[in-house]
Amino acid sequence: MFEHAAKQHFANPLLLQILHRGCSDAAQKQQCLKYLRSLRTPQFNGFNTVFLGETDIPESLITGEKSAEEADLCWPIWTLVHAGSCQGWVPWQYKLLLRGDLPTHQQNGAFQELCESLTTSHGKCVIVTRDKTQLRHVGEKDGKETETETLPPVLPAIYIASIKCCPQVARANGHELLVVPSSYNYLYPMDFAWSSLKWFIINNRNNFSLKSIERTHSYRCILLSDLIVKGLENMTPNKWKSAFNRVKRWENYYLGTLS
Repeated sequence: MFEHAAKQHFANPLLLQILHRGCSDAAQKQQCLKYLRSLRTPQFNGFNTVFLGETDIPESLITGEKSAEEADLCWPIWTLVHAGSCQGWVPWQYKLLLRGDLPTHQQNGAFQELCESLTTSHGKCVIVTRDKTQLRHVGEKDGKETETETLPPVLPAIYIASIKCCPQVARANGHELLVVPSSYNYLYPMDFAWSSLKWFIINNRNNFSLKSIERTHSYRCILLSDLIVKGLENMTPNKWKSAFNRVKRWENYYLGTLS
């Protein structure tokens, strides 16, 4: 009713946009506060925080051969899935999947594998990830606060690449699964880790290439697995600790200002 009355009294589209944004901002702040409180509860009970994420690695990033004329070509894309804590990358075999290559059901055991590995290496954990569909849920409601506030902090199932992450699987292994609010990127250190990896690939891909020049053709072989491993190692435990400290400062800031 309030929104309908606003549309009648404010004919200026700019005013309507500001009004909708104000409602949306308020809902996002409540969502952030709900997430932080859900996160702090297991942390106070001795849970370790682990961030789980994915990033796309197109073939053009690996080879460095993409040009403006080739922008419309369909380049193969790999999706890397891994997790990290304040101690560094977790001791779990990361997944490097060719997009569209594997059906979802073949990867459903990967999250169970991660949970079992975390139980051994870290004990009880709160696993934090990002749900890409959350962006659509927030935007498609056209800024209605009542709709966005009811968005649960954890969806029934969260898909990372082709890996299905279920809260029930996490709890069965003694963990909790949370979704970081999409509008608060500072609370998610995986973006920093992926940036470190990709800069390493850009600066060092030639060192992992083998060339073969023959009479009519030349070939180039890139040691992708070795390149990825060294790129991940470039995100050292000290860098992880620094990234976690920044996240913790932002968590404290938002808890203090939004409460």
